[in-house]
Amino acid sequence: MREIQFREALREAMNEEMRKDETIFLMGEEVAEYNGAYKVSQGMLAEFGAKRVIDTPIAELGFAGIGVGAAMNGLKPIVEFMTFNFSLVAIDQVINAAAKMYSMSGGQYSIPMVFRGPTGNAGQLGAQHSQNFENWYANCPGLKVVVPSNPYDAKGLLKSSILDPDPVIFMESEVMYGDKGEVPEEEYYLPIGKAHIVKEGTDVTLISFGKMMKVVYAAVEELEKEGISVEVIDLRTVRPIDYPTLINSVKKTNRMVIVEEAWPLASISTDIAFHVQKSAFDYLDAPVLRVVCADVPLPYAPTLIAEALPNVAKTVKAVKEVLYLNK
Repeated sequence: MREIQFREALREAMNEEMRKDETIFLMGEEVAEYNGAYKVSQGMLAEFGAKRVIDTPIAELGFAGIGVGAAMNGLKPIVEFMTFNFSLVAIDQVINAAAKMYSMSGGQYSIPMVFRGPTGNAGQLGAQHSQNFENWYANCPGLKVVVPSNPYDAKGLLKSSILDPDPVIFMESEVMYGDKGEVPEEEYYLPIGKAHIVKEGTDVTLISFGKMMKVVYAAVEELEKEGISVEVIDLRTVRPIDYPTLINSVKKTNRMVIVEEAWPLASISTDIAFHVQKSAFDYLDAPVLRVVCADVPLPYAPTLIAEALPNVAKTVKAVKEVLYLNK
């Protein structure tokens, strides 16, 4: 095991698969000559050449469509959005073409492609560059949605996503690209659709994904100082969601809190709360609580950003509420 950055783990995943399969290529804004806006693709142009690491114009609808067409013709494109906020320009190709093609062609066309890039808040970027659309894409049949939280997961899940026969939405975070974590030297793959029980506990189940796992870990440190035993689950993927793992955990702890960066309405945490109460209602000793973003466009002022987003204090408070420690 060695420690590498999140961006390096993503690069290794793409490099390893591209070396084995000449049908895999990367395209997007600034991925080639500039080595990627966040240096994820650094050095890839020099190794694979301009036919497989392709700079595109600022035209998300156009190059997403080219990716879909390439996948229909036997290639395996990796399409990078500089941010998933910009994917809204290409949403017709993602939702109406990539996600639907297998079904509408009666199984004649698989779409083995990955749409990847950063999601969510990354500081004072304003309301148009700080949004989470995991739930939008997770709501669409035909897509798989992966949101890794650390370098180890990022590499193993991206390699699996590249080999998947279906289109995969692979969401990262700008504030995580420099994060370091242990990653094996040898190749490995992680299954799409399987949650990770990071830590076992007995008092409450705490669930999250992506960079909100940092909030969860910090909250658990505070809670354990007070003798509260927390079971921590990293979803890893939000379509499909590993409901059996979540429900089995609730049957053990009898309480659940979900931390999610997105807005509250029709979110991933909403769906989890519904399925848990449907399948494990008799095991719950308290309502399922959610810690989510305020229902507003994200402000620019750092104090307001901090107030709007989930944080450690809000998470600790929610856990204590389901334990009836906060009256």
